[in-house]
Amino acid sequence: MAGKFNDKVVIVTGGSRGLGRAMSLGFAAEGARVVVASRKIASCENVVRQIEGLGGEALARSAHMGNLSDIDELIEAAYARFGRVDILVNNAGTNVAFGALSDISPEAFDKMLDVNLKGPWYLASRLAPRMGEQGGGCVINVLSVAALSTPAYSGVYAATKAGLKALTEVMAQEWADWNIRVNALAPGSYHSDLTDGAIETIPGYGEGMVAAALIPRVAETEEILNPVFYLASESFTTGITLVADGGLMAKR
Repeated sequence: MAGKFNDKVVIVTGGSRGLGRAMSLGFAAEGARVVVASRKIASCENVVRQIEGLGGEALARSAHMGNLSDIDELIEAAYARFGRVDILVNNAGTNVAFGALSDISPEAFDKMLDVNLKGPWYLASRLAPRMGEQGGGCVINVLSVAALSTPAYSGVYAATKAGLKALTEVMAQEWADWNIRVNALAPGSYHSDLTDGAIETIPGYGEGMVAAALIPRVAETEEILNPVFYLASESFTTGITLVADGGLMAKR
């Protein structure tokens, strides 16, 4: 397990499934020690076993991004095990209310706000001073193209992701003196539990995604690694949103 992230410690939230799982395994394959965090500890442990089976080192942690005490415990566990954190990937997210704004309950609104915006802000902002003390680091906030061009019936989800884009730009400004780079990634259509579930349950959803892009397909899960690795390693890029969407935004 040797590569471009040798000796780096990476936290991946939502790291046990879909795109997060691909990131956890991908960073480990490139030599990083990985903290795999998500709500379900058994799923995290499965990914850790895969990493360890390939000769890597990883830690499984149950952490709900809507629970601030879980986030505090995640940070302390990472430092207790590895002594530092070099890269944070705020990947965890949820969309529990696909529908018209008038039909969304306050409870669903609050859940998306907590998981998609408040949790990533809290985790990054509590890690940043420690990263600064160790000489710097990198934060990657995973958005969605919905944050850039908002579709109907995804308004609250898109609003939380647009808010995270705004926070990304503020984080980059506030933490530059600590040598912390902060960027966002806005994926388009990638195979994941969320996307594949929508394709299966919403008539025409998959066909619509394919038709909307210049590259007419849904990307494979592992294709997310190239843009993530770029943001994690490129030393003169901060404060941007990298769009990886098969040309979807170019057609709009």
